[in-house]
This record gives sequence, structure tokens and C-alpha cells, in this order.
Amino acid sequence: MKNLIPTLFSLVFFASSQPTLASVAADTVFLNGNVLTMDDSQPMAEAVAVKDGEIISVGNTADVMTSVGDNTRKIDLDGKTLLPGFVDSHGHAWMIGFQALTANLLPPPDGEGKDIESLISLLEDWATSNKKAVKDVGWIIGFGYDNSQLAEQRHPTRHDLDQVSKDIPVVIIHQSGHLGVANSRALEIAGIDADTQDPDGGVFQREADGKQPSGVAEEYAFFQLLLAFGKSLDQKTMDTFAVEGAKLIASYGYTTAQEGRATTASVNAIRRVADAGKLNIDLVVYPDILEVDNIEPTRDYTNRFRIGGAKLTIDGSPQGKTAWLTQPYYEPPPGKDADYVGYAAITEKQAMDAVEKAYANDWQILTHTNGDAAIDLLIKAVSAAQKKFPAVDNRPVLIHGQTLRKDQVGPLRELGIFPSLFPMHTFYWGDYHRDSVLGPERAMNISPTGWLMEQDMMFGTHHDAPVALPDSMRVLSATVTRRSRSGAVIGENHKVPVDTALKAMTIWPAWQHFEEDRKGTITVGKLADLVVLSDNPKTVPEDQLDDLRVLATYKEGVAVYERPETAATRSSPALFGLSAIDSHAGDHDFPDANHLHGDGCFNPGLSLLIKAVASGTAD
Repeated sequence: MKNLIPTLFSLVFFASSQPTLASVAADTVFLNGNVLTMDDSQPMAEAVAVKDGEIISVGNTADVMTSVGDNTRKIDLDGKTLLPGFVDSHGHAWMIGFQALTANLLPPPDGEGKDIESLISLLEDWATSNKKAVKDVGWIIGFGYDNSQLAEQRHPTRHDLDQVSKDIPVVIIHQSGHLGVANSRALEIAGIDADTQDPDGGVFQREADGKQPSGVAEEYAFFQLLLAFGKSLDQKTMDTFAVEGAKLIASYGYTTAQEGRATTASVNAIRRVADAGKLNIDLVVYPDILEVDNIEPTRDYTNRFRIGGAKLTIDGSPQGKTAWLTQPYYEPPPGKDADYVGYAAITEKQAMDAVEKAYANDWQILTHTNGDAAIDLLIKAVSAAQKKFPAVDNRPVLIHGQTLRKDQVGPLRELGIFPSLFPMHTFYWGDYHRDSVLGPERAMNISPTGWLMEQDMMFGTHHDAPVALPDSMRVLSATVTRRSRSGAVIGENHKVPVDTALKAMTIWPAWQHFEEDRKGTITVGKLADLVVLSDNPKTVPEDQLDDLRVLATYKEGVAVYERPETAATRSSPALFGLSAIDSHAGDHDFPDANHLHGDGCFNPGLSLLIKAVASGTAD
């Protein structure tokens, strides 16, 4: 049986019971703190020594101090907590830079987008404050509105956005990333009118006449809408996305990031940035298997960059009501019948062929499956591929699994499919899933970590940035408490102990990425990828986990992020005249509309945006 937690997990590691690697003078020692190693053979320690980017000693202070030489730097943790650097189980590092360019339309507590009037004001204010951006790009873009959190309980329309401008194209992106809204000018530029047919895997919502587009576009229809916008972006901007995305992720304690659905253009941008030495943490990239022909994965990093495998997307978003279910939505979206179950973004043949292609080439494959019908298809495809290629052990990954059924857990376990789940949904959309999307019973089992623990399975938990901030402490809190915005517990039986939740952010996603031999625990011989937290997550009350702060992030012993001591802002490089990245990224502050924030379920919608952006950019 595959994908079980090893009984002697520490045997995978480099002789973790040994206190030192060699009798050499350390470059750095970390002292006077709580060291949570995540190594079962030595769970706690007092101090850590680092030499040439690797851990050479872990243990009590007296033993580690034998590694101190005349030039050893001593870092006093002052009672704070040291953990392994977090490993990104699923996210979209490159796209975080894009979000920095947009108006923040998120609902409270991460923004001020509480009703349609406020969305219009936020867009107008952003356009006024960023006149050069609007002039250079020619578009007004907003990110993060959520119809489920708006007072009107509906999507804005083209008529609403026409109030922002009738002359400049305006597009706003839903917080889920799976759909968006355009004003009349944007529809005109994109060539979308009453005669435009819905594309496969997408829908243009219509006005009362059933013909004229309302401005709301779902999934691949949204991609069609954004193609025109993508033509306004250049190569320099593409490269900056990668740099700034990695910086923000590092500010939350991640030392390994992921671009979980890349195009040829974004792969090339990340590679250029890596070759220029501008990545501060490791970035592993998964190109879209249906879009990129030359994937060429490798297990080794070059300048902190590697291609890890391929990405496949089968369906959409549950909160956008485009995920593919086996049972109808609790409340169907407007214009849909009571038996509406969403839809697949691709055909069954495309899915089967893509998974077979990955196995034929021995590529790891990450597959976006939110709805349980999509998960059924993934299980079918992996089962068929494994029968055809029984010698291939490529650690396939299920991404999101929001509506994973209990009867599907066993097949995942047997097939060795690693689940990367999204418990942060319990906070951001738990109430909405209960009241509108899935109903009281099914909503209690979103991201069902409890069922995985019953089967002794490893799993990852992710942030899915940029739609959710890469907020490691929000990930931890949601996984442990499963509390919604209203404070309701969404699935008591799926609560995860803190120690297990931390493994789902460290050693288990390191295993997911074939990197468990050098990352994921504070163990002698592994990379000195480390994060310092303001307090010990194993001892603070559970309801205070999301108040913890990342104080510093170390990549191979070198500080790549240190929390500012003051409230002064650190601006990003000006993109189209913007300075948009929030300096308090790790602080859970609620900045103004020009700053970078987001929550939700990234999946195809923003991935389609990647393709739209890439379509207009020379490589």
C-alpha cells in the first residue's frame, strides 16, 4: 500500500540521531529558543548549527556549542520558535506578482469590497492613484471580489462596471479566480457580443433576453475575455512577477515555493529570473500538460529553479459553482436547474490521455480536482496509467479535493495519490459552502483531513496563492480549528492536531516534491531552510494560531526575510508605476486597496489568466 506514513519515518533522513555531522566550525548557530525539528527521532532541540548552508548539529546547547568557532555568528532566538522552512504544497508563485498590479476588491477582513458600490469606489480610487498604470496598460483591473460576501448577493454586471468607465476597459476577477466581470468596453475589445457562443468548459452569463452577455464570464469563457488584456504586458513585467512572488512567499516562512500551473511564457520568465540570480527561495514549476509540449522535469535545482512535472486541470471552483460534482449544488446558480452539478473543464479523453502521457514519460503530475466527479475521473485515469506502466512511481498529486468523498480515500491510498488539500476554505468559504454551495451535511466534509488521518496517510495543506495569501499561519490555524469567518466549526471530525498540521506544511510536502532527503525537518545533513515564529504553535491556544508571526526566514542559513521592527513600508519595484506589495505581508494587516491581498481557490480561473497574459508576451 502506498502513501502511508512510514512507521519509522526518521529512517528516511540523514542519520538524524547523530548530534553533529562533523567537527567543523559553524557559520551560524541558533540558540535560546524552542526548536521544533519535525523529525520524529528528535522532535525537540535547544540549538542548531549551520555550515555552508547545511545543518551540522542539532541538540542541546552544550553539544551544539562545540561547533562554535571564532567567526561563528550567534543568533539569539530569545525564546522564539525555530522550525523547518515551510514547503509549498500548492501555490502559484509567479501569479502573485500580477496581483500586486490590481485594485484590491477583497471582502473584509482582507479588504473593503463589501458591496457593489464599494467595488466601484475601489476601482475608481485605484485608477485615480495609478494613472500611469492605466495609461501604460490601457486597462483597469481589480482582483478578489466575492459575490457570496457582497451585500447584494450577486455578481456585478457590465452595467455596474460601466460606472467606473465607459471608455477604458475594466475587468474584475472573482476571488476564486474562476470567473470575472467585464464592462461593455472590455467586452467590445474582446469581441464578445450576443452572437458569441459559449466555449467548451466555459459560460458567458446572459442578460434577461438570454443573448446579450451580462459581463460575467466563467472558466474558459473568462480566458477568452482576458486574451486582449494579456497583449498589454511585456517581458520585463513577466520577469518581475516571479521575483516579487518569491519575496512575498518567503515573508510567510516558505523556503520552497511552487508555480502550480505554468505556461511556456511563465516558465521562461522564471528561468530568466533564476539565471539572473534573483530567486531568494527554491521555486519548483509544473507546466500545464495540455498547453506546454516541452516539459522536461528534473529533480535538481539550477539557480533555485526546477521543473517538477506537469499540471492537469479537470474542473473548476466550488464557491464559483463550477466544480464538477456527482450530486447537485445545494442552491444552483442563477439560470441553472435544480439538478445542476457543475461541469468538467476538459473531456474524459483529454484527462485519460494526459495522465497516461505523464506516466509514459515518468513525470510527476499534479491534478486539480475540486468536485468529487472530477476526483472519480482522476482515480480512473491513474488506475489505467498504472496498469499500463506498473514500474513508474511518480507520486501523483490530487490538488484541492474540496468534495473528496470518504469512499474515494481508499483508492487514493492504494494508488499512491498524494492529497494536497485546502483547509483554508473552512475559514474563507465554510459558511457559504454550508448555506449555498453544498448544504449542511456535505459542507462539513470539505477538505476532509480527518478521513486521511484515519487511513494513516500523508497529506499536504496549501494556500493556493495568489487568490489566498501564502499565509502559513492561516493555513495552520484553519487546518487545526476549521473555524469559518463566523466562528462556526466546519467539520469537527476533520480537525488536525498541531504537530500533524505542521508536518503537512514541512516534511510531507517535501516528500510530495521528492525532496524529503534534504528538506522538511531540522536534521543533520539537510539544508538549513528555517523559519522563526513569534511563539510556539504547540503551546499557544488554538484560537491564537493565526496571531503567530513569521519573524525571519532562512534559506540555506541566509536570511531572506526579516520582519521589520517598525511599521515603515517596503515598496516593491514600480510596475507600470505601481508600488503595490505590502511590507506587512506576514502581519495580517489590512492595507489599502493598492496592496497585495487575496483569499480563495486559485485553480483554473487565474491559471487561465496566466495563459491570457502569456498570449501577449514575447518569450
